[in-house]
Amino acid sequence: MTVTEPQVWVLIGVFAAIMIGGFTLTTTLLLRAMKSGFETVDAKFEVLNVKLEHLDRDVSALMRHTFGIAE
Repeated sequence: MTVTEPQVWVLIGVFAAIMIGGFTLTTTLLLRAMKSGFETVDAKFEVLNVKLEHLDRDVSALMRHTFGIAE
């Protein structure tokens, strides 16, 4: 069985379409995973920031109380 030139071009086109589709799918899935990971890290930093703000407020109140500093 011999493959003609048009059949070769069809095979090349099908292979190229499969490769481009695979790259697109891989890139999309990778970007989604990274985005959700970044959102998780951002939420954790937001929680940490709130805790540090409360700690700063509490330490300032203790310093004012201990050393008699007026606001």
